[in-house]
Amino acid sequence: MERLIFHIDVNSAFLSWTSVKRLRNGESDLRLVPAVIGGDAQTRSGIVLAKSIPAKQFGIETAEPLSMALRKCPTLAIVPPEFTWYRQCSKAFKDICREYAPVVEEYSIDEVFLDMTGTGKIYPDPIKTAYEIKDRIRDTLGFTVNVGIGPNKLLAKMAGDFEKPDKVHTLFTDEIPAKMWPLPVRDLLYCGRSTSEHLNTGGIYTIGDLAGTDLTTLKKLMGDKAGEALHRSANGIDESVVSDVYGDAKSYSIATTEDEDITSFARADEILLELVDTVSKRLRSDEMYTTCIAVTVRYLDFKTRSHQRRLEDATNISREIYETGRRLLRELWDGHTPLRLLGIALNDVTKDDNSQLSLFEDNNQQREKHQLMDRTMDSILNRFGKGSLKRGSSIKKQ
Repeated sequence: MERLIFHIDVNSAFLSWTSVKRLRNGESDLRLVPAVIGGDAQTRSGIVLAKSIPAKQFGIETAEPLSMALRKCPTLAIVPPEFTWYRQCSKAFKDICREYAPVVEEYSIDEVFLDMTGTGKIYPDPIKTAYEIKDRIRDTLGFTVNVGIGPNKLLAKMAGDFEKPDKVHTLFTDEIPAKMWPLPVRDLLYCGRSTSEHLNTGGIYTIGDLAGTDLTTLKKLMGDKAGEALHRSANGIDESVVSDVYGDAKSYSIATTEDEDITSFARADEILLELVDTVSKRLRSDEMYTTCIAVTVRYLDFKTRSHQRRLEDATNISREIYETGRRLLRELWDGHTPLRLLGIALNDVTKDDNSQLSLFEDNNQQREKHQLMDRTMDSILNRFGKGSLKRGSSIKKQ
C-alpha cells in the first residue's frame, strides 16, 4: 500500500495568531498591512519572527534584523510576540488534526505530519479531506493553514510550500517532473543557501538538474553522504516515518575535533555554541528535556576529561544549556592548554518539563522568549538547512 502523508503548516503562524487575538479585541488585522512579529519597536532591536504578505512585498524576510526591515518599510507595524497565546493556538489546531489521522507527528509549533495511510474507507477522497481540515481550522479558529499531500514526508512538505496562504497542494511521485524538478535547487527541502551555491558552481541549478546528475559526479562535488542524500531528495525518495512515539534515548551528545588547536575561551565558546544549537535542536525535535549536562575535552596527548552538572529544572533551551556548558568548561579547562576535541552531552533526558515558574515575572517572560526563539530557529533550519542561520554574538557575551 502506497503511503499517504499530509503536511499541515499554519500560514505566518505568529502573525496570524496575534491577528486572531487582536480581532477578538476589536483591533486591526495585521495580515492586511505591512506588519511583523518580533523584537522591540522602540529600540529597533531583535529579529523578524513572522511577516505579513504585504510586508513580504517590501522584501522583508524572516530572521532579518528589525532595523533592516524598517529601512525597507518605514511604516512597518511591529508587534511583540505573545508566547502563552501561541501555545494555545498551536494546541487547538493540532487537536483538530488528531481527529482525522491515527498518527500525528508534531514537527514544530506550527507544523504537523498526518499519516493518512489506510484511511481510504473513511476518507475515500484525500483532497476533499484536506480541504475539510483546512477549512475547519480556518472557520473554527480564525487562521489559515496550507495542506501538502504526498506519498512521503518530503514530498508532502514540499507540496505545502508551493503557494500560500490557505491552499491545498499535491506532490505525488508522477507529479515530480512537472511540479518539483523545474524549481531552483535552493527550494529543495534541507538544501541550504551554501549548499545550493556550491551546487550552482557545479552547473546544477534546478532540482531536476540535481535529480539527473550522475551519483558518482555528485558525490565528488558534495561528498559521499551529502551527495547521496541530495540525490535521493531530488528524486522524491524518503522512507522516514510519521511518528508520535518518543524514542528511548537516554542522552544526546555531540563532539568535534578541530583542525587547529583550541587555545582560548573565545574560540571554545564559539564552538560550544554551535554544538549546543545542533544537539539541543535534536532534543527539541523529540520534545525531550535534559536534566544533566556534561562537557568533555581532549588534550593533544589524547587524555580526556569530563565534567557534569545536574540541573534543578529540566530544559531544552539552547541558552540555558550553553550557559551551563560554558561554566562547566571553565571549571574543567584553564583556557590555554591546547585542546583537540570539545564535546557536550545532554544526559538523563525526560519527556517531562519539570521547570517551575519563577516568582519574578520577568524571568518567566525571558524563558518564554528564549523558547520561542529556539523554535523559530529550528523551523528556519528545518526549511533551509544547516548553515542558513546562525546566532548573533550576544549569547556569547554572558
